[in-house]
Amino acid sequence: MPTPVTPTVRIIGRPHLDRDELNRYLTEVGAQGWASQRTHFNDAQDVVEVAGRTCYRSWAPRLNPNVTRVRNDSDEYLGNIVAHRHGSVMEHAQYTFILQDVSRVFTHEWVRHRQGVAISQESLRYVRLVDLPFWFPEWAQNDAELVRRGHDVLTALEEFQEWMADHFQLDAPGVSFHEKKAKTSFMRRFAPEGLATVLVWSANIRTIRHVIETRTDEGAEEEVRLVANQIGELMAIETPALFDDYVITDGGAWTTQHRKV
Repeated sequence: MPTPVTPTVRIIGRPHLDRDELNRYLTEVGAQGWASQRTHFNDAQDVVEVAGRTCYRSWAPRLNPNVTRVRNDSDEYLGNIVAHRHGSVMEHAQYTFILQDVSRVFTHEWVRHRQGVAISQESLRYVRLVDLPFWFPEWAQNDAELVRRGHDVLTALEEFQEWMADHFQLDAPGVSFHEKKAKTSFMRRFAPEGLATVLVWSANIRTIRHVIETRTDEGAEEEVRLVANQIGELMAIETPALFDDYVITDGGAWTTQHRKV
């Protein structure tokens, strides 16, 4: 019997600032006041702000003779970066996600976003299938006949996977890993594209914004929209100053007047 699953997103990596080294740098350039006046810390937002202020030496008035006035509030400063589409400084802040129980239908589309990302996917050349976990969207779950027939197909494919493993004697003593790999690679050809898998996905904030904007659009594929929305919700908590310009439509699309930052 196939295992029902739901695509899930987890953050497993986020930016970390070495504040001792940063403070040494700020002291050297006469900007130690920037650090001392801060009341809260957010490493992802702070690294973006550090990158932005470094570009103009805008830590305080007159450090750059051309700058007579600066924004002291970090949220206001970052909001101005978003509004003026200075997206390059967002590329310094990268997050790593586990996308669990996403289908290979999903991954075929998701890996089209390559700029500013790193991708590692569970390999079915090496990982032998036993069961075939599968996601049925809510509308499909409400169709009893569809679910029954789908389960029948998946159960037959699971049984065929088990039969092939036994037929090839993959668990017999002395079978080399090379042979197991070759047979496992063949066996995966009988797995459906809807099979649930795992993707490790790293992206910088500029790329994450772009992906959320394009992949929550009402014309995007259903599972892709589900995952993109989860990433958006997590990032709105992680870095609110860099995502609070979004409005979510009734259809679930994340929209902003600052597209393509």
